[in-house]
Amino acid sequence: MPGGRKQSSPGQAAEAVAVLEDVHRDLAALSLPLALPGVEEARLDIRKSVAQLEDYILPRYRSLDAPLLAVVGGSTGAGKSTLVNALVGHPVTRAGAIRPTTRQPILLHHPADAAWFEDQRVLPHLSRIRGAVVSTRIPANQAGPAPDPASIPSLVLVGDTAVPAGIALLDAPDVDSVSDENRRLAGQLLAAADLWVFVTTANRYADAVPWKLLLDAAARDIMVAVVLDRVPAAAEEEVSADLRAMLAREGLGEAELFIVPEVVLDALGMLPAAAVEPLKTWLTGLAADAAARGDIARRTLNGTVRALGQRVLSAADAAGGQKRAAGLLAADARSAYQDAVARILNATKDGALLRGEVLARWQDFVGTGEFFRNVEQNIGRLRDRMGAFFRGEPPPAVKVETAIETGLQAVILDEAANAAEDTDQRWRSHPAGRQLLGTDDLSGTAPGFADDVAAEIRAWQGSLMELIRTEGQDKRTQARWLSFGINGLGAALMIVVFSMTAGLTGLEIGLAGGTAVVGQRLLEAFFGEDAVRRLAQTAREDLHARCQKLLQGEQERFLERLDFDEGPSAEVLAGHARSLARLADAA
Repeated sequence: MPGGRKQSSPGQAAEAVAVLEDVHRDLAALSLPLALPGVEEARLDIRKSVAQLEDYILPRYRSLDAPLLAVVGGSTGAGKSTLVNALVGHPVTRAGAIRPTTRQPILLHHPADAAWFEDQRVLPHLSRIRGAVVSTRIPANQAGPAPDPASIPSLVLVGDTAVPAGIALLDAPDVDSVSDENRRLAGQLLAAADLWVFVTTANRYADAVPWKLLLDAAARDIMVAVVLDRVPAAAEEEVSADLRAMLAREGLGEAELFIVPEVVLDALGMLPAAAVEPLKTWLTGLAADAAARGDIARRTLNGTVRALGQRVLSAADAAGGQKRAAGLLAADARSAYQDAVARILNATKDGALLRGEVLARWQDFVGTGEFFRNVEQNIGRLRDRMGAFFRGEPPPAVKVETAIETGLQAVILDEAANAAEDTDQRWRSHPAGRQLLGTDDLSGTAPGFADDVAAEIRAWQGSLMELIRTEGQDKRTQARWLSFGINGLGAALMIVVFSMTAGLTGLEIGLAGGTAVVGQRLLEAFFGEDAVRRLAQTAREDLHARCQKLLQGEQERFLERLDFDEGPSAEVLAGHARSLARLADAA
């Protein structure tokens, strides 16, 4: 085989198709939803890669012996249509001064090759118009509005015996068209080509847009024929030498270069046949040589697969960036709310909740200074004192519970609001976070959160009462105490829970600190020291779990915005890139 390229067996081709289908599936599923720097370019690159897999790579691997597709591309006014007409010897597509807006490029093929293109093997997303010559250009003298550029893109298939069997010519829209859709379509068609016939002029051969596409061709190792059109005889040597030097510098030194002199067109707008004879002979020679056609197809295919591997590797980097950004945003939210839970728990054990209303209601409940003097007596006298206390009208223990509920609710609401504000600020300092939040304000607590907190605190208080009932259920001698004093014992347990670590100073030690001692001694009178310690620890752990539950619900307002399908992981995509590199190397 020319060029020393290896022939792929049917089995190898089938394995390659399986690899490419996996790549196609995962690239199509990759969404890159977060607004990170460079993500729009990455998304566009992924869309182009998916399209190229569908339009060219997979069809070519499935049909390695299909005719070559030569796409004629170039800048506005370069003379592409005039060149195509000259190659087939009669007008097929009309050229004009008004630039094209139609989305119906013409594909010229030998009638014997029609089946290869009619079945949408290549460019499957373009509908087919068969057997009619439809202009891809608007004549300068055409009246009326231009065709709607939003019309469904289609490919006009024209069988013509002037086109040699084994090769097809596709006249593409201008690569620098004023129509965004036409530029996109031109790029799509060029990406589906086995070889390019790139048309430029003596005045515009150094333009940036065509060279960007030529560099893409060099990256794909695609065969390129450059047609330098409208070259004045006096400038031919200088211009052609400069263009050859530019091609060599950019890795396209092997590109064929054809010169079309500046000549007067005939009445039909046709070039003289002699002006394009070298290009026509070259194309006819390729079409007649099956081995050469196969070599060109494999060369372009392998180069395209290798370039696709680099694109997939870039997609893997983009996917990794998305995962890291999502992880950072999630960590910011979790950190803010975990810190809030920690602050709530600190407030419940440093004595802060034993001040103010809670302290006043507890003192109302247990009595005045006489009670505190007696509380230091032996346990028997404490039982007598408390028995007398409970035999009367039940003390207002519920007021203690209510004060605790109010104070604890205020702490939880305040810290939840702080966490929300902190998370909102962190997210808005990150481009992806700003996108996810948009105009929504999540810097405060959710509607109804205050009611949820109150309900959860009451549920916690109820669980403490149940702990006391469970602990005293076998103490028959204490049955009457429990029946009358369950709320009081529950209030005492809450007081003990809120004073498990020292956090009081000055006068508060004598007031709230003594208050906590009262509660602890009272409970120890019924259950013993070890049991009280265990009850307090259980109550604290239950409170911790409930606070975490409450704040996790608030945290979800942020995290649910990260609940999207990211598609394949960076590791999966990197694996695809390695597979594509092996596929290209093995060819």
